[in-house]
Amino acid sequence: MATKSKRAARAKPKRAVRAKSQRATKAKPKPRRATAKPKRAAARQPVAVAKAEMMIRRPVADVFIAFVDPLITSNFWFTKGSDRLHMGKTVRWEWEMYGFAVDIDVMRVDENRRILIHWPGEGGPTRVEWTFTARPDNTTFVSITNSGFHGSDAEVVAQAVGTTEGFALVLAGAKAFLEQGLVLDLVADRFPDGLPKG
Repeated sequence: MATKSKRAARAKPKRAVRAKSQRATKAKPKPRRATAKPKRAAARQPVAVAKAEMMIRRPVADVFIAFVDPLITSNFWFTKGSDRLHMGKTVRWEWEMYGFAVDIDVMRVDENRRILIHWPGEGGPTRVEWTFTARPDNTTFVSITNSGFHGSDAEVVAQAVGTTEGFALVLAGAKAFLEQGLVLDLVADRFPDGLPKG
C-alpha cells in the first residue's frame, strides 16, 4: 500500500503541471486579424503656405531697405507706413486707395537677410517672412512666405492663394521700381472698384 500511495503522490504533481500547462496555452490571446479597422487619426488643420519669389537686379542692401523704409515701400505696395521696421515695434501700414490699414508686429529684422512680422489675417494673426539672398552678380533673390492661416480647409486654401497673388504683385512692383524707377500701381490696380466684400 505504501508503494501505491507513493506512486499516487508522484503522479499528482505531473497532472498538476500538465493542467497548468494547458491553462497557460488557453490563456494566450489570439492574434489579431489583418482585417481590423485602423484607428482614425485626429483631425488636423491643413498646412497651406503662401510663397512668392523674385530676383531683383539690385544689391541686397538696396532691396532690403526698400521693404524696411515706408518711404520706399510706398512706391510699390502700401501708400503710407507709420515708421521703419524695427524689431519689437508695432507699425501701421495703410492702403489709402482702399480705406484699409493694418497694424503689424515686427518680430525680427536681420539686416540684409530677413524680416519677420505678424499681421492680422482672417481668423487670427499670420506670420510673414522675407528672406534676402545676395547673389554673386550683385543681384538679390527675395522670398516672401506667409503661413499660419485659420479657418476651414477651403478658407485656408483661399487665403493662401490670395496672399500668394498679392505678394507676387508686390515683388513685381518692387522689381520695376528698384530696377527701372517705375511706379506700376499694381496693388492699386488689382481692385479698381475697391476691396471685395467678405
